[in-house]
Amino acid sequence: MEVTTDHVLGWTRVGVLFLGMAWAAWMDHKDRRVPNEHWIVWAKPAIFLWGLDLMVQGADWTIYLTAFGVVAYAGVSVFGRPTLRDARAGSGMDRVFIAWYLVSAIGFIAGAIRYQTTTPLEVILGEGDELGMLWWRTASVFLVILIIDLAWRLRLLHGGADAKALMWVALVFPSWSTVPTPLSSVMGDTLVALPVAVALLMWGGLAFLLIPFIMLVLNIKKGALRSIGDLRLAWHATKIPIDEVLQRHVWMLTTTMVRPDGEGEAIHRSRAPRRTPSEEEIQEEIARLKSLGVDQVWVSFKMPLLVFLFPAVLPLVLLGEPTALVMAWLG
Repeated sequence: MEVTTDHVLGWTRVGVLFLGMAWAAWMDHKDRRVPNEHWIVWAKPAIFLWGLDLMVQGADWTIYLTAFGVVAYAGVSVFGRPTLRDARAGSGMDRVFIAWYLVSAIGFIAGAIRYQTTTPLEVILGEGDELGMLWWRTASVFLVILIIDLAWRLRLLHGGADAKALMWVALVFPSWSTVPTPLSSVMGDTLVALPVAVALLMWGGLAFLLIPFIMLVLNIKKGALRSIGDLRLAWHATKIPIDEVLQRHVWMLTTTMVRPDGEGEAIHRSRAPRRTPSEEEIQEEIARLKSLGVDQVWVSFKMPLLVFLFPAVLPLVLLGEPTALVMAWLG
């Protein structure tokens, strides 16, 4: 097989995605936190490869500045949103970002005017002007970043690291034409596909479907399933010694209540609390449970999304977009 520039760039991007996501997943698993410095470091090879790709495709200055603007918008999630007030007050970072936005806006507007004859339908069908289609594909990454940002602001994505990871994936793979997918012939024939970052989220979500079966098997194996009533919790929670609660990333489902006769009683909730309790509140609850003789409590694990997104890189790269595969199989 002939090795082309697209192959080299594509598989280099896969290596960047794999290493950057593996590192982030480990930190998310260990500390439930991924520092902003991680995304700053790994954004550099993503941006460099995107720039090389645009250069190979003969992009003009409007396309470069449009991509420049996409990177600037994604950077807000790490550096914060700039304001004119802070810029006037002397904030160098805000001034840089505002100037960045202005320059990028010039490129975006100029590109929209220059390539206005290329329609989105032509881009989908792959029949438009080459540079026009490239500008549209570059500009569409902005929409992907916007959707991820809105999902984060609306709490549809609960972790900032999750949103930043997906934005970073959008920079690593700005379109499906940059993904190798060696085991799938479907992507080459698919006209419409979800963005790469959204497809990775879907592949990761499929892994969540295995959790109930895994938890049930683990609870049976460790002897936590002792009655029919335990089935209410065994598919998504497990029992641990009460002294380990504060040492692990878990939601404590076992709590106390006062019966009508004034005596305390231990009960087990099915869902995690809506508000995260403070460490002091957890310690008080543990003390109350210990006073009732409780030494084992039901807990549900705080599942780090990046731990599921990391293995999802494999089917994403090898097979492509999941809904496109389903449609092809049904067809």
